[in-house]
Amino acid sequence: MTEPSTPRPAPGQLTFAAPRRGKPPRHLADLTLAERRDAVAALGHKPFRAGQLSTHYFDRLVEHPDEMTDLPKAVRDELVADLLPTLLTPVRSLTADRGATVKQVWRLFDGALVESVVMRYPNRVTVCISSQAGCGMNCPFCATGQEGLTRNMSTGEIVEQVVAASRLLRHGGLPEMTGPADDDGAGLGDESEDAASGEPSGPTRVSNVVFMGMGEALANYKAAIGAIRRLVDPAPEGLGMSARGITMSTVGLVPGIDKLAEEGIPVTLALSLHAPDDQLRDELVPINTRWKVDEAIDAAYRYYVATGRRVSIEYALIRDINDHAWRADLLGEKLASRGRGWVHVNPIPLNPTPGSKWTASRRGVEQQFVERLRAHGIPTTVRDTRGSEIDGACGQLAAATA
Repeated sequence: MTEPSTPRPAPGQLTFAAPRRGKPPRHLADLTLAERRDAVAALGHKPFRAGQLSTHYFDRLVEHPDEMTDLPKAVRDELVADLLPTLLTPVRSLTADRGATVKQVWRLFDGALVESVVMRYPNRVTVCISSQAGCGMNCPFCATGQEGLTRNMSTGEIVEQVVAASRLLRHGGLPEMTGPADDDGAGLGDESEDAASGEPSGPTRVSNVVFMGMGEALANYKAAIGAIRRLVDPAPEGLGMSARGITMSTVGLVPGIDKLAEEGIPVTLALSLHAPDDQLRDELVPINTRWKVDEAIDAAYRYYVATGRRVSIEYALIRDINDHAWRADLLGEKLASRGRGWVHVNPIPLNPTPGSKWTASRRGVEQQFVERLRAHGIPTTVRDTRGSEIDGACGQLAAATA
């Protein structure tokens, strides 16, 4: 039996510095348009070829060099090999929700496994993406956190998950959904107050991207911000998405939240809080030993003030652990004390991992928790639980595949 490449962290252990491994191949998505032109020129070709490659990748979603007919065949293979190398190799794909949810496991160049999920709703398509292979935040109820941090992903690897989802849609890989949702819960992507409105997103467009897959994106800050810029850059420089459709989730890296607020990109911030008191949150979210509950909430509020974007508080409801009525009251009091209209809470029914002692709250307890928060004037919507029959919790499918 071979040893795992990344040893499991000790309880409460945090890992900020990613293990050193070989760098992923350089990809067009890692580079700005000016850098792409320089890279093409360094290969001895005319810089305008960078624009052609960008159009094929970001706008036309071309996958095979043979389809890039505006590139001379004599130079096509070299340009593609150098600037459009394969970053993700599909390993496993499972569907749920009558085909409207597709969860995929990808193998990176060095053998590391990551996950992404594509979810089609009546008015939008959301992609949940990974930013790290594994995670160093070590939350005990999270499958990814228990596996430890293998390495940071590159900007190109992060972006490629969204491009792959766009290709899936363009080729008819997800059925269109019509009519109301199955329930009144919040879907991924609803963190943005703009997400549920507007026209249906159509067969080939990803409208929402959530950094809620494997990893803590703010611990891989440079690559994650690079990916956000590629997502919002106008086509063909990038995918031309609205920043308002992008959600950055964090367990509460306060310096990272403040840095994100200064970027001038109005993405939605989602703070994974999971407990309103330091004693419990120290156990559930070990980063709380660095930045306490009130520090994390204060940083989230500063983000709202700086960007005008309503913050989402993510709260996984765990039976008899963090679902007490008094904790709902404490959370409501803390959020309301900082003002009105700046925050929304998403309680999440926990999707338990195999063999875990953590399990979802009872329905009645969940409803009481919601009502208590609303009584404090806090908008609250329970997250829907897509993909639960296909190892839907982050990290479960990759762990089962390894």
